Amino acid sequence: MSSPHAQLHNPNQNHLLAAMLDADFARLAPHLEQVSMLLGDVIYDSGDKLQHVYFPTTAIVSIHYLLENGGSSEIAGVGNEGVVGVSLFMGGNSTPSRAVVQTGGVGYRLKAHLLMEEFDRAGPVMRLLLRYTQALITQMSQTAVCNRHHTVEQQLCRWLLLTMDRLPNRELTMTQELIANMLGVRREGVTEAAGRLQTRGFISYRRGHISVLDRAGLEGHVCECYGVVKKEFARLLSDVRQRQAR
Repeated sequence: MSSPHAQLHNPNQNHLLAAMLDADFARLAPHLEQVSMLLGDVIYDSGDKLQHVYFPTTAIVSIHYLLENGGSSEIAGVGNEGVVGVSLFMGGNSTPSRAVVQTGGVGYRLKAHLLMEEFDRAGPVMRLLLRYTQALITQMSQTAVCNRHHTVEQQLCRWLLLTMDRLPNRELTMTQELIANMLGVRREGVTEAAGRLQTRGFISYRRGHISVLDRAGLEGHVCECYGVVKKEFARLLSDVRQRQAR
């Protein structure tokens, strides 16, 4: 899983790692393993005991909840703002959800016991991870509300904006079928919603490639859920941005 482009990547591209105090980061840095995270890779499956946590830098991981009939929908996404595997330090060590790479890229993985040793110091790393988890819970809650009360078009706008926030450009590779699985809706609904957004000039969609042409247009069309999630991450993790700005 090691990437051949190690020189292009740095753990500090992940906001949580960048927010750690120098002494805390120095303890973990030698154990961070750069890995390629390929589209469709299953990071962990339902019920798995977690062996590693993952800090994405250029990859995005989708957290799905699985139903008995095989259906699923996304309950949260994790990109360069976070960590995959919060159930480890929340005490559960496993989860009924599945984590799948949504956008291929790079991340850093750390053995579970090493993060737990750092968490059990009950210092700044623990507080940082708990604040991130609160923000993640907000994202999960807002996703549930959005899927219940807002149109597929609004859900698609929310999903696109949250994805764009984690990417360095305005292009992503994603089929309508995959988006439908993310949102837990029929593919036809995504086709119609994407068509309307394209007609308005907000996006361009062809052969599994989506380009955001008018971000302001998407922001004006999205439901309140996007803003709620973004503000909560900014409120709880404001020190992350400050450290990266230095």
